[in-house]
Amino acid sequence: MQINPGATSATYSLPPGRALDICHQIESAILGHRISPGMKLAEDEVGETFGVSRTVARTALQALAHGGLVTIERNRGAFVSRPTIREAHEVFEARALIEPRIARMAAQAMTDEAVERLQRHVEAEHEAKKRGEMGVSLSLSGTFHTAIAEIADQRVLTQILHSLVSRSSLIIALYWKRPDTTCESHSHHALLDAFARHDGSAAEEIMKSHIIDLHSGLDLREREEKASSLADVFTAG
Repeated sequence: MQINPGATSATYSLPPGRALDICHQIESAILGHRISPGMKLAEDEVGETFGVSRTVARTALQALAHGGLVTIERNRGAFVSRPTIREAHEVFEARALIEPRIARMAAQAMTDEAVERLQRHVEAEHEAKKRGEMGVSLSLSGTFHTAIAEIADQRVLTQILHSLVSRSSLIIALYWKRPDTTCESHSHHALLDAFARHDGSAAEEIMKSHIIDLHSGLDLREREEKASSLADVFTAG
């Protein structure tokens, strides 16, 4: 399990290359609030901004759409997804149903090596947050959760969770109302302690509380978002 902040369902099946790199950069910009939900991502503009062909740009946008971060509309093109308030509730309700069970199963399957890898992951997340890299921090938070499902060796649930986590990251980026809405380090450390003890009951309860806290930390009200051009986002940095 590598600590890869871009390893969400948006890029899960892409081979290394320019399309994957573009996915990572756009994903980080979306989750870091530099690209607004609803903003159009034209293939020509993506290609020009990153110096690639329309084919490569299209591949990247399709991968982002597969992960739920981008919506492709017929005859209109690609847009950064804008989750509705109803979808936000449904996504976190779904996570609250399946993730506590996944945490219990992971605790039973956990090895010392897996705990150490998860620990390194939490440390990387914490360092990203200290540096103010919220896009990276959000991605690391998400991949921490999917890594737990992978350790539980539940392939179907892992696939489902990859999709839910990508949607959750965008929902958090759009609707968060406090800095600690991202996966708080104390919750992840508590999970690590439960995993180290192989305490499935504790892991299940901690995860349940954690997802409820994330859900309650969202400001689920409609608001206007200011869109900017893709070129402005990446040339400003």
